[in-house]
Order: sequence, then C-alpha cells, then structure tokens
Amino acid sequence: MNPNHTSKENILVVDDTPDNLRLLSALLSEQGYTVRKALNGQMALTACKTLLPDLILLDVMMPGMDGYQVCQKLKADDKTRGVPVIFISALNDALDKVKAFDVGGVDYITKPFQLAEVLSRIGNQIKVRSLQIKLQEKNILLEQTLSELKSAQVQLIQSEKMVAMGQLVAGIAHEINNPINFIYGNLTYASQYIEDLVNLIEVYQE
Repeated sequence: MNPNHTSKENILVVDDTPDNLRLLSALLSEQGYTVRKALNGQMALTACKTLLPDLILLDVMMPGMDGYQVCQKLKADDKTRGVPVIFISALNDALDKVKAFDVGGVDYITKPFQLAEVLSRIGNQIKVRSLQIKLQEKNILLEQTLSELKSAQVQLIQSEKMVAMGQLVAGIAHEINNPINFIYGNLTYASQYIEDLVNLIEVYQE
C-alpha cells in the first residue's frame, strides 16, 4: 500500500474481461482504494444505486450496453451525475475520445495502460471531485447564511417601523394632551365665569 494514500475512496471498475478487473482491482487496492467490480453496464448501474462510488473506471467495448451508453445513463440520473467517469479502452481513435467526453467522461486512458498514469489520473479526478463537493457545501452554507441575513434584515426593518410608530403615537398623544391639560386647568375659572354669567342674566330678568 502507498503510505502517502490514507483515504478510502470507493472506485467502481467496470470491464467485461475478468482478468482486467482482477488486475485493476489488485493494483488499486494496493494503493489503499476501496474497489468494487462490475462485469457489464447493468451491473455497474446497479452497483451505483447500492453505493455511490467516488469514481468509475469504465471500459468502452462491452456486450449489451457499451461504456458510452452506461455513462449517458449515469449522467442522466441526478444521483450519479456528479460521479467522475474515466474511460479505459483499447480504442485510440480521436473520435472515440471525443465521444467519451461528449457523453460526460472526464478522462480517457488507452490500453495497454501504465499503472503510474492510471493512478495519477485517478488522483487528479478525485481531488477535483472533492473540491467540487466542498464548493457545493460552501455554496449551501452561503445560501443559508444569506437567507438568515435577509430574515434578520426584515425583522430589523419591522422593529424600526414599530419604534417609529411608537414615536409618532407619542408625539400625537403629546399634541392632544396639551390642549386637554389647558382645558382641564381652566375648568374652575370657566365654571365660575358661567355661574357669574347666569347670575347676571337672572338679575337682568328681574
């Protein structure tokens, strides 16, 4: 096992040739990866539903459902869309490589492959995937924080409105209170004036 590799990324190897599966599985296991194997496309899709892999090594030429079709189905499913797919194939034509990228593959390794190349490409894609996941998590956290800030802002505006309303009511109450106090303070004088006026009228009538 590689002493520098301590993580347990889950890699799904898909190849219809058992010898290729055993070879890749042994090599990757020695590097500390957790490896699962699938002999055909349908088995690969089922394996992904059972446990989502961190990366898929996918052979192109397989009976029934070729690697391109498998990749298309993976990319059409929201659950498996983000899993990086590296094609491994004996096909070395440029058109084959272009098609691999068109259907959603992230890399293409030509057989016969070199172990160092395979490990390097796998390591790069797993790092990219890890960064993507971290970025998504940070985006979710950012959206939650933004939502909380908006909610706090709405509450602050409502509080400011209530304070302003309270000040307005207090001002109106003060304006109303002044003439009331004036009237109340002069009720005694007004009462005496009315009483004197009534007496004067009575005297006038007599």
